[in-house]
Amino acid sequence: MRNVISAVCIKCGAEIEPTPNITVCPHCGGLLDIKYDYKYIASRVTAKSLSESRDYSMWRYREFLPVEEDTKNTPLRVGYSPFYEVKKLAEMLDIGRLWIKDDGINPTASLKDRASAMAVAKAYEAKADTIACSSTGNAASSLAGNAAAAGFKTYIFVPSRAPKGKVAQLMIFGANVISVQGSYEDTFMISAEAIDRWGWYNRNAAINPYLVEGKKTVSLEIAEQLGFKMPDYVAVSVGDGCTIAGVWKGFKDLYETGIIDRLPRLISVQAAGCCPINRAIESNSPLQPMEENTIADSIAVGVPRNPDKAMNAIRESNGIVVNVTDEEILGAMRLLGRTCGLFGEPAGVTGAAGIKKARQLNLIPADATVVGIISGNGLKDVNNAIKAAGEPISIPPKMDDLLNAFKSKGFNLK
Repeated sequence: MRNVISAVCIKCGAEIEPTPNITVCPHCGGLLDIKYDYKYIASRVTAKSLSESRDYSMWRYREFLPVEEDTKNTPLRVGYSPFYEVKKLAEMLDIGRLWIKDDGINPTASLKDRASAMAVAKAYEAKADTIACSSTGNAASSLAGNAAAAGFKTYIFVPSRAPKGKVAQLMIFGANVISVQGSYEDTFMISAEAIDRWGWYNRNAAINPYLVEGKKTVSLEIAEQLGFKMPDYVAVSVGDGCTIAGVWKGFKDLYETGIIDRLPRLISVQAAGCCPINRAIESNSPLQPMEENTIADSIAVGVPRNPDKAMNAIRESNGIVVNVTDEEILGAMRLLGRTCGLFGEPAGVTGAAGIKKARQLNLIPADATVVGIISGNGLKDVNNAIKAAGEPISIPPKMDDLLNAFKSKGFNLK
């Protein structure tokens, strides 16, 4: 990999060879970060060359990604998701300009496809035949789909509370699914033991440094879709911490290569019932575990496995933290649906809920330019979608009953 120098431990600073199977630092157990040769990348890519690319997937950014030159693109078209300026919603929230990046339209309906596509690419390089992970749901379904398309076997561990829609995806994609009767922490630990025992390729985003690199393509796209003119803020829903770390890494890569001239501030949004990373930032104290008490299952991570990179990203960006209640999350589902025609699952719209609350608390000014990311599609969790939207009108097939139903709802039809 001509564009990669090494993998650097963010804890002890040790540099190790970036082989396909690396996970944590062999010296201290710290998380690894991929170190790039930005001078080399800058000699190979410009804003103009990116905009002229006809590869409409995350692989349009290969020069920024840690893959060998002969590693083939993964089969599913991941990335290059829609990006909307939502003027009506910006006016309602009293925000200067607002854009929504809808990553729920990826092949398995979440941003996690970006990480799983990277895992598949590195599994090619590792000559593996099986990939495994633990997940609250979206990472699992994304791995199952991307691996199935590429011909890999998968073993996937999910907590028993994972929504049925996500588990159904896993089963349809042919994954070997293990439902763990415990927390996400319990699920992660048993998956780690199994991966070590059977030597499967490890897709766990918290300890596989390559997966952050896949996730960062969402911010490379945001920058390109904005003509490389940076917004003031980018809001991200946060669970394990890998996504917000990836978002920040992407913007930093562009800045280091001179393609953008300033960096946005991050808005880290967590569910109030499970916000260990934000709580540590707010209190400026070590991270403490929390109960996983929220409907936003994809970010219900009481013991994050990637807190250091996430907290570094928030602090380096001079970011802000916002915690939102489940009711505020359900409200954001309705708001995005009814003003923008966008359908996100609870965790997927948590970032948008945070934008609204940040403005209400005057944490961001009225003239701010802001981007929110929908990280997962609403069909992932139809039970909570119904909770947010309510039930349909139900009537016998008679006009009198229809008229009475309309009247009870206050419809003024003539």
